[in-house]
Amino acid sequence: MSLRTRLLLVLAVVVAAGLVVSDVVVYTQLRSFLLTRVDSQLEDASFAATGFLIHEHQLPATAGPSSGASSGARGRAPTGTRTSFPPGPFPFTGRHGDHHVGEFPEGTVGEVIGRDGKVVGTPVSFVYGSTSPPGPALPHPLPPPTNGVAVFSTGSLDGNTVAYRVLAKPLHYQGLTLVVAIPLTATQQTLGRLALVMALVTIVVMVVVGTLVWWIVRRDLRPLEEMALTAGAIAGGDLGRRVAPAEARTEVGRLGLALNAMLGEIETAFAARAASESRLRRFLADASHELRTPLTSIRGYAEIFDMGARDRPEDLATAMRHIREEADRMKVLVDDLLLLARLDRERPLEMTATDLVPIVERAVAASRASVPGHPVTLDVPDDAVVAGDPHRLRQVVDNLLANALRHSPSDAPVEVSLSDGTGEVVLEVGDHGPGVPDDDRERIFEPFYRADTSRARATGGAGLGLAIVAAIARAHGGTVGVEDNAARGGGADGGIGARFRVRLPAFGAGTPRECAPEGAGCQ
Repeated sequence: MSLRTRLLLVLAVVVAAGLVVSDVVVYTQLRSFLLTRVDSQLEDASFAATGFLIHEHQLPATAGPSSGASSGARGRAPTGTRTSFPPGPFPFTGRHGDHHVGEFPEGTVGEVIGRDGKVVGTPVSFVYGSTSPPGPALPHPLPPPTNGVAVFSTGSLDGNTVAYRVLAKPLHYQGLTLVVAIPLTATQQTLGRLALVMALVTIVVMVVVGTLVWWIVRRDLRPLEEMALTAGAIAGGDLGRRVAPAEARTEVGRLGLALNAMLGEIETAFAARAASESRLRRFLADASHELRTPLTSIRGYAEIFDMGARDRPEDLATAMRHIREEADRMKVLVDDLLLLARLDRERPLEMTATDLVPIVERAVAASRASVPGHPVTLDVPDDAVVAGDPHRLRQVVDNLLANALRHSPSDAPVEVSLSDGTGEVVLEVGDHGPGVPDDDRERIFEPFYRADTSRARATGGAGLGLAIVAAIARAHGGTVGVEDNAARGGGADGGIGARFRVRLPAFGAGTPRECAPEGAGCQ
């Protein structure tokens, strides 16, 4: 069952219950009021009937139900099978003052009932027309009186739909009981008309309210249906779809905002996963390629050994030397891959309060010794303390220097600078080579990525150096980026050059861990 149907049914049941309860309350209150008025008429009619019946049946004056029961009678009813009074005024004095016979409802009946439950003598009827009512069907025994009288409702002698309201008073004579009955025809007609009107009003209200509720529910749930359609499209792969409405004014709008935010996160996550899978496939392909080359060389030299080089000392020495060189190259590659895997798993480094100045100075001195003819300039402050792993930070400087020396002409200087700014330490390594194209600046820090897509080894390297720099910088809570070196004069051969910038948090200013000074370690 749909939500719309459930809401309609619930609202219909609630409205119907409210209308039925109100109808029952109104009907019950009006019926109680009308019966109370009839009971008041019964009391007045009982005084008149008492006088008529006592005179009719020649009962003693003391037979009345009270001392004043018959004092108001001023006439005597004529004898006959049923005594009826014409509509002319026939005054008597009752409990509520002077009355006339014509003031009682049409068909009011007075009777005397014996101990056996049968009518004694001739009843008296207050009939103002030519038709006499059938009279009430009295139960035997009569209901017990309360406070001297018994008031109850009963049917008629002919068994039709006419009902009577009956008042019974015991007489103080031979166990007789005075019975006065008033037909409830007018009361029933009034209540029947009321019931009909309430039923019609209830039906009309239910139809109007049901139609209005159906329209409102349909209008308010339409955005949810549209959201369901959009969700189906998104489940089918269209992650760019968004739900509407998306506003903060309504609950549905706030749901739309939340769903759109969630969909944005999902789309970003899917894009990141796709990019990660793409990088992983590329990484595996590149790693396989890089490992295959030394393995091929080792296999070739091993085959040379099997082909007779073992018996020629010079060829054997050459084969063994090349095998060791390729093995060393594989070891460096595997060590770099293990380092990247370790940093990607966010394994903790040995963080200490480290001054970068001596680390950079030693790295520059080593590069000058390894490439004596390549100028390297250095500009450092007195100190630049960060929280980090000294060995990994030295690896950052070495990799950036190696990358700059590899891509710079032999006579072009490589510029190394270190600055201690507000809350951070900045390491810059600039060269005057061909620079890095704009499209490659984001991917240049990925493993095995080279701006030169060819696999020629004229420039050397496996494409892991800058990836290791980026991973180590992230592990220290820093960043790495590259930009043009045009501000320093560009490349010596017309290139714009490249400037790599590593930013690390200064010691005590947002570092990943709180470190003790001078090598005490981080807690």
